[in-house]
Amino acid sequence: MDNIYLDYSADTPPDERVLSVYLDTAKACFANPNSSHSAGRSAKAIVDDALEKTARLLGVAPDEIIFTSGASEANNLAIKGIAHSYRRRGKHIISTFLEHSSVSGTLTCLQEQGWEIDLVNILPNGKVDLDHLKTLLRDDTVLCAVCAVDSELGTVQPLSDIADILKNYPNCHFHIDATQAIGKTHTDLSLADTASFAPHKFYGLKGSGVLYKKKGVIIEPLIHGGASTTIYRSGTPDAPAAAALSAALGHAAEEYSERYKRVKLLNERLREYFKANKDIRINSPDDAVPHILNISVKGIKGEDMRRMLDEKGVCVSVKSASSVANTPSRAVMAISHDRKNALSSWRISLSHLTKDSEIDALISILNAVIC
Repeated sequence: MDNIYLDYSADTPPDERVLSVYLDTAKACFANPNSSHSAGRSAKAIVDDALEKTARLLGVAPDEIIFTSGASEANNLAIKGIAHSYRRRGKHIISTFLEHSSVSGTLTCLQEQGWEIDLVNILPNGKVDLDHLKTLLRDDTVLCAVCAVDSELGTVQPLSDIADILKNYPNCHFHIDATQAIGKTHTDLSLADTASFAPHKFYGLKGSGVLYKKKGVIIEPLIHGGASTTIYRSGTPDAPAAAALSAALGHAAEEYSERYKRVKLLNERLREYFKANKDIRINSPDDAVPHILNISVKGIKGEDMRRMLDEKGVCVSVKSASSVANTPSRAVMAISHDRKNALSSWRISLSHLTKDSEIDALISILNAVIC
């Protein structure tokens, strides 16, 4: 029996159409896009086209797009870049308990260098406590970093409301980690000063990512030296990766409604099953994105459940793939304040590729394991 893959929020299989774009571009345009000869100009044209297409799909300008090696680099570039560039205005940063480790780890690094970090409270529905956010904001707050969609619970944050609050603090920039949002739900990047995502979350390729940087925002680069498409990120532009990224984003936009409808049906079926079982607690809020469904099984640690399911050929995750093992979920702790529940939590993440037969098999296995 083939594995039942239910960890699509960690990674997705590359779309064959995206792979074809990458391979065809790699064969035809292998030259350095920075080279001034004809082959280099051809490669540069591919990069420029990918920048324009990506920007158009996101509703932003091409010179606001920075290609990176992934969302983790994009998060580091935005957060460290803003912190260092605006340090004379203040060294206070606000974030949440829900962030990916590439955000929380970056903030820890800055804290060790003298920045002051405050984490805003999370309401029982998984959303940022806007009243608490207002009390944390100060004139020397230079950054507020919030994920658009939490990777463990699937909570959709009130980005527009947060942006409205931040307008009263001109020194404060707004960074949105949109990694679990782009390609899966509508996200208005114009609300942000910077925003990050990666195509491997929506059937693109690993090793590439995007940082959106609003015009006028200055960030200190992580990588110095060498010509590129932008002064903010040195390195030889990767024409095949850029073309593949824009292709994946295009397919996600074109097929958005169809994909979303399919995933929502799968989510509703699982929720109905979980609600009927007294030993299962649904942690994801009702208005979470349908792609992510976080649950806890009473009396069974999440890591033990993951291992038991893995032995049955079912692939799920405990927290995000980049989190530390055998520790309570910070996200579930934030909404439930229940350490046992947080230790028992685990995540199913769905795709339009998920088959009904796979959901049938999961339910059958859970019936046997839980009983």
